[in-house]
Amino acid sequence: MNIDTLLRSYPESVQILTRDSTKRIREWLPNAAEGVDASARMVAYRYGSGYKGMVCTLILSKSGVKLGLVGGAALSDPYGLLAGTGKVHRHVQLRAPQDLKQAGLKQLVLDASAACKKRLELDRKKS
Repeated sequence: MNIDTLLRSYPESVQILTRDSTKRIREWLPNAAEGVDASARMVAYRYGSGYKGMVCTLILSKSGVKLGLVGGAALSDPYGLLAGTGKVHRHVQLRAPQDLKQAGLKQLVLDASAACKKRLELDRKKS
């Protein structure tokens, strides 16, 4: 399934927000693979397989998009953008395209990317 097919069941505002979000993440993570998980209603960005290889996700709902960050619980968040109580995963709630310009958001994604690459490198060294 592609992103356009996934978006068909969402309000126009969520479709626009998702398209803007995917464009921005592709700019920030040009070498990450993008994949759609229809059953989880999300788009994932990754450098490798499994959860270890994932950097971030866009989790869609009828009211907005959550930018999920793998390892977000361990990231520095000086602007207080991260929400959630998971031991590993945290997210930033996006309600409008302007939210993608929040101070600190790009850095969170870049930090999650660096952490992913480090996990994958450590995993390679173990093998």
